[in-house]
Amino acid sequence: MITRMPSELSERENYKLLIGSVIPRPVAVVSTISDKEVLNIAPFSYFNIVSSNPPMLSLAIQRKDGEMKDTARNIVGRKKAVIQVLDAEILLEVNKTAASLPNDESELDLTNLTTRKSKNTPIPILNEAKVTFETSLYDHVEIKNETATTADLFLLSIEAYHLDELVYDPETGRIDPEALHAISRLAGSDYATIGEIITLARPD
Repeated sequence: MITRMPSELSERENYKLLIGSVIPRPVAVVSTISDKEVLNIAPFSYFNIVSSNPPMLSLAIQRKDGEMKDTARNIVGRKKAVIQVLDAEILLEVNKTAASLPNDESELDLTNLTTRKSKNTPIPILNEAKVTFETSLYDHVEIKNETATTADLFLLSIEAYHLDELVYDPETGRIDPEALHAISRLAGSDYATIGEIITLARPD
């Protein structure tokens, strides 16, 4: 067994260990609107559930040279975000939105994705996504390394679910994981599908 101490590693070395071992990670396709009314779309894998009562998600966005990314800046400014779950059918198109663009250009223009109006927010929803959450900002925590802010952690309250009939059964309230075909993030340029599903009852 090899033991490494985070304090003895570079930021890059810590990053490689984390993204290589905390796998698979769900991917949030996050849509926001800038103060110039530009639609921003970007995928993030530092993403998960926080609570079901109230329903809440977490999203962490790393800073670059201390500067907020456009998505983080938009969430702080508008207090709103739309999160779509990445699935296999939209992976190639969503990957295009990871390109670095000036903040006055929309990543949507790089793709063949289309949008429709949301219910509670001015941020449009991607038509092609099978599961979408309309969210509002519950809390924003600046993550610091000593005095430098290195990341922004957002807690996002869910205001509405949008669920494709192909994946959601309203009678049981359940999502069909095989129909959703969600994509997870690994390290480097690698992604993964759900793969084998193992059903195992919890002990009493």
